[in-house]
Formats: sequence, C-alpha cells, structure tokens
Amino acid sequence: MSVSAALSSTPSHLTSLPSTTPFSLRFSLPFRENNRDRLFFGPQSRRHLGVVVVRSQATTTPASSEAVKATAVPSEMKAWVYGEYGGVDVLKFDSSVGVPDVKEDQVLVKVVAAALNPVDAKRRQGKFKATDSPLPTVPGYDVAGVVVKVGSKVKDFKVGDEVYGDVNEKALEGPKQFGSLAEYTAVEERLLAPKPKNLNFAEAASLPLAIETAYEGLERLGFSPGKSILVLNGSGGVGTLVIQLAKKVFGASRVAATSSTRNLELLKSLGADLAIDYTKENFEDLPEKFDVVYDAIGQCERAVKAVKEGGSVVALTGAVTPPGFRFVVTSNGAVLRKLNPYLESGQVKPVVDPKGPFSFAQLAEAFTYLETNRATGKVVISPIP
Repeated sequence: MSVSAALSSTPSHLTSLPSTTPFSLRFSLPFRENNRDRLFFGPQSRRHLGVVVVRSQATTTPASSEAVKATAVPSEMKAWVYGEYGGVDVLKFDSSVGVPDVKEDQVLVKVVAAALNPVDAKRRQGKFKATDSPLPTVPGYDVAGVVVKVGSKVKDFKVGDEVYGDVNEKALEGPKQFGSLAEYTAVEERLLAPKPKNLNFAEAASLPLAIETAYEGLERLGFSPGKSILVLNGSGGVGTLVIQLAKKVFGASRVAATSSTRNLELLKSLGADLAIDYTKENFEDLPEKFDVVYDAIGQCERAVKAVKEGGSVVALTGAVTPPGFRFVVTSNGAVLRKLNPYLESGQVKPVVDPKGPFSFAQLAEAFTYLETNRATGKVVISPIP
C-alpha cells in the first residue's frame, strides 16, 4: 500500500457501521499532565460515547502549532473504546473520538494495521486494573502505520515515514489510554522503528510486542550460540518468533518446540529440529533435556523437568516454579531496528493467523477468537480506516 493510499483509504465496510449505543460511565477522568486539556464523557458532548477534548479558554494558540510539524489531521477519529472492564461485549465502536495530542517526543501515527495480544484481553478484563491507565480506554499495543505529525524533539522520523512498534513501553504499568485500535495513535519516538521494506502493514503490525518479548526473554536467559532450547507453544505469537530468533539470531545448536498435530509442519518450517505433538507425548518425559526452556503457555512446573542441570526456564504466564523466572517485556524501538535486517532478508518471518486479517469492524470477533487460545501466530486487524 502506498503512503497516500494508507493515509486516504477508508474501507467501504465501515460506512455501514451503526452508531454505538450509549452506556453509563460512573466515573470522571483526571486532568491531563499539561492541565490544559481534559477528557470527559457527558451530556455536553454532541456524540454518544467518545473521548472529547475540551480546550480551556486560556489556550489561545493550539499546542500542535508550537510542538509539532504536521500534515492535515482531523480532530476526531474512529476508534474502539471500552468504559468498563469485562468481556468482548464492553467494546464499543465510536466514530467521533478525539485524536490524541502529540507530546514533544512523540509522533502521531495514522494506523493502517494493529494486532491483538493476550495482554489486550487481560487488560480489558481488568486483570491489572490497579496499574492500568484511567478508563475509558482505546485498546491496542501493536501498530503499523504512517507518521502524520512529529513532535518538536523528534529526530529520527518525519511525516510520511512508515513505522511499526509497541505503543506501550511497559505492558502492565500505565499503558496508554489511547492505544492502536483507532485511526490515529500517539507514540514516543523511542518505541518505534522503520517498517521493514519487504513487509506489508498487516505483517509488520503482527510483530512488535511478540518479537520484543521473544528477544528479551532469550537475552534474559543468557542464550548464546551452541545452546539448545525447548519452546512451549511454538505455534503461538511469541513461540513462532522464539524458534526463529533462537536459530537465526542467537545461533542455537538445536531447537525443539511443542504444538498440536496441525501445526507440526509449521514448527519445522520455522526452524525447529524437533517438533513435539503435545497431544501425543509429554515433553518432560523425553530423554533429551535442554539448556533453556522458553515457556510461552504457562506450564512452568513441567518445563523445569525438561531443562538440564544448571539450565534456565523463562515463563511468560502462569505459576513460576524455581529455577524458572518471569519478566514483563519493555517496548524498545532499538530492538526492532536491530532485528529489521533479519526480517528484510527473510531469515525471520512474521506469522499471521490464516483466519485474518480481521477487518476493523470485526474487532469483537477477533478478540473472541484470540481468547480461544487456538490462534496460530498473531491475530491482526487490517485495514484500519
């Protein structure tokens, strides 16, 4: 897709989206950091459910004219919003959400594609509400799109650049109120990287959080050339990338991975030397043990039985059994830049679930599918109007 097409196209299927049904929000939102704009929902708004940006009368010069270089950007956008925690039914489509402001170290991205992660569902369900940003929320971590505004201190990007990244530096600590499941999202420059030239936007959007998690986990494990690794849930969003990074970037001597019967050939195509069908055998009972086990499914108690003495186990979810450990990924555009050559050369490939990409109008359906835990690779939303 060309830059001009990415900026101007509006899929025809969105023109028929119905207006959202109003629902009650029993809370108020705090003032923003600059204390000039505040977000509110209420009867003052001319729309049913939307984030409204209200300028104080004292603000005579728009902040954008002082802080950013920009192309023409509307004041409102289409977005998915939820104002309470719960199941997929709390997601509401709103065609009149205020476009987020851009801070001096941020760029505004016209979103072309986004992807869903398990953390998106857990956040919506209120699993870490104590450290979440205030409701209402425009969800979404992964993004790929085109820069349309540039903050005054941004140095590496300009208007028109195609970028991708995870918009939240800390996945569980104050993730952004305005995420990537919208027409526009504001992102710190340091969290983004140039989109790999050989990938389309949907493929690029599938990568950031998962590939950064895969990479950081391997680094924390002290993985190095010549070591062996077992990847649990090798066909998932993170697992598909752990297999590839371990083999192509970190120099693994042997890679084993688990999946159901239908995905065994996929594991082999990604570089697994041993594909284990978890429906037919228990990986911990195999005579072969591994230097490292990367548990991307939540089976740490079993994983520690498959590691060599003195080896390491990282667990992304579930209870942790020593010597296993857990970490939460830190979004970092520098990691994406480092891995771009492997992506552009085709040594590392994105894996997009074949049921997708889902359209923007199908977000609830996409979340429902994600939450079955049956997805292969990543669930992607594209195009976004």
